[in-house]
This record gives sequence, structure tokens and C-alpha cells, in this order.
Amino acid sequence: MGTKRIPAVFYANANGGEPVREWLLSLSKADRLQIGSDIKSVEFGWPLGLPVCRPLGEGLFEVRTHLENRIARVLFCIAGSHMVLLHGFIKKTQVTPKADKVLALKRKKDVEARK
Repeated sequence: MGTKRIPAVFYANANGGEPVREWLLSLSKADRLQIGSDIKSVEFGWPLGLPVCRPLGEGLFEVRTHLENRIARVLFCIAGSHMVLLHGFIKKTQVTPKADKVLALKRKKDVEARK
């Protein structure tokens, strides 16, 4: 299958925790496989648009995954030659909740500060 154009890495907080990895591990295997497949599509197809990926502004993007009876989102940014997976959640409303976007932006600033 070619090479990844933009490999994914998990955001790690100051304590070494990886919130997106931890969130993914809390999901069923089927959900993890579907979300992982969509992340992989972005890795190999970047830049990629709808329906799999969408820009949110301020340097944030979302991987959009439709699970069996709900919708998952993984928010990420581009840092150097990687996509950094900042925050993952199950979407309950049409609009991306402000708190989720604010958290992803906080983590993005943390990534940028470490450069």
C-alpha cells in the first residue's frame, strides 16, 4: 500500500498519558477498528477532505467516523510531518461541542510549545 504521507502519533501529556489511546482502548474492538481505518485513510491520503476528514479552523482537523449507531470524532493537528491525535469523543450533537474543541486547542498549543 505505499507509504504514509503523514503518520499519526498520539498526543502525550506532561505525565506521559496518551488520552486518545486511552479513549480508544475504552471502546469496543469493532469501534477501534473503524476509527483506526479512518485515521489510516488520512495517513495515506493526506490532504484528505470530506467525508473522512474536515478542517475545523485554528489548525485543527477532525477524522470523522460513522459507527454502527453513533458518530466518533478524533481531533488532530499537523506538527512537522505528523498528525498528532489530540482528542477523541463520541459526538452527541450536530455541532462539535465547544469544550471538545477548546481541549484540543489547549493540547495543540502544548504540542507547539514543545517544539
